[in-house]
Amino acid sequence: MKRSYDALVIGAGAAGMMCAARAAQRGRRVLIVDHATSLAEKIRISGGGRCNFTNRTVNASHFLSQNPHFCRSALARYGAQHFVSLVERHGIRYHEKTLGQLFCDDSSQQIIDMLLSECSDGQVDWAAPVKVEVVSREADGRFIVRTDHGQFDTGALVVATGGLSIPKIGATDLGYRIARQFALPVVAPRPALVPLTLDSETLAALAPLAGAAFDVVASCADGEFRERALVTHRGLSGPAILQISSYWQRACGDGRPEPVRLNLLPDHDAAAWVAQHADSNALLGNLLGEVLPNRFAKAWAELHGWNTPLRQTSAKTRQAIAEALGNWSLAPSGTQGFSKAEVTLGGVDTRALSSKTMAALKVPGLYFIGEVVDVTGHLGGYNFQWAWSSAVAAGEAL
Repeated sequence: MKRSYDALVIGAGAAGMMCAARAAQRGRRVLIVDHATSLAEKIRISGGGRCNFTNRTVNASHFLSQNPHFCRSALARYGAQHFVSLVERHGIRYHEKTLGQLFCDDSSQQIIDMLLSECSDGQVDWAAPVKVEVVSREADGRFIVRTDHGQFDTGALVVATGGLSIPKIGATDLGYRIARQFALPVVAPRPALVPLTLDSETLAALAPLAGAAFDVVASCADGEFRERALVTHRGLSGPAILQISSYWQRACGDGRPEPVRLNLLPDHDAAAWVAQHADSNALLGNLLGEVLPNRFAKAWAELHGWNTPLRQTSAKTRQAIAEALGNWSLAPSGTQGFSKAEVTLGGVDTRALSSKTMAALKVPGLYFIGEVVDVTGHLGGYNFQWAWSSAVAAGEAL
């Protein structure tokens, strides 16, 4: 026996629950289908368990997409201030960290509970955990969703299945398969906000320094971020590296791989700093230890063959040292993959969707929201805000 709904949402994560709640509170009969035994795991583990649920400042410049203007409409109509108002209405205490990032004071579970409460207020129905086996569209335009626990039909189908990041908590490619089934193009998914790996020669010198952290300005293509970088046993991580990884991945995907460049002295003019110490008898590694973590400073100088007193180096070498300190060029060998990625770069091509409603332009009644879409935010609450904004855009249209 089929059960009929006005709207069916596949995926009970941030975007899925937000969309279902908004549509149901508008009087629609809504069902959420999800395969997970524990709902919204990505919310639960985010922000160290406190959920960086949005950012004080959100605009289109904080997102990557093949169509950089696509996200403007949804963000303008449901922005950070709207979600903050919802959080406050539910009595959730929160605080601001660096760069406008907003976190729960207590637990990310509060955001999950808030979304569940919003769904309950709209009398959303649930089918979880169930596995979606087949999705089809009838001649009358309604969708049939067959699961291992029954079959449902719906006038509108919302795909909120997320991307491929963090497969251990249940990420799958279901959303992309549904898109392709209905002839929607998909921008090749890549790991984003992900640690970078380095070649064996560089890694041999730096791997023993795993744990060393320092401020940098990281840049690649048209991206630039000043935050912390971290040496790991496989390469580089830390907020600055996670941020720039998305830009590096995009450049690689466009067939124009570029190096990642690190300014190791963001508070100094590197040439002036080298000139200031040009007559020093101290080893370069020891001098750099005054402005960088000591172990890292010595290893970096050794890596370049420059761990000698600056006064014993030529003007040409000092120039090279200054250039490397202000613009250290690294060619990553890859990333640590989806298992370590916070989000997915790429997804359902926005050229096939309405920026106002998130509906497929050529398949009436089919919607895609959240991470499954080719809109990827910076680190700092932006990807959750895209989930909320795109979900409301679809929820208001259902």
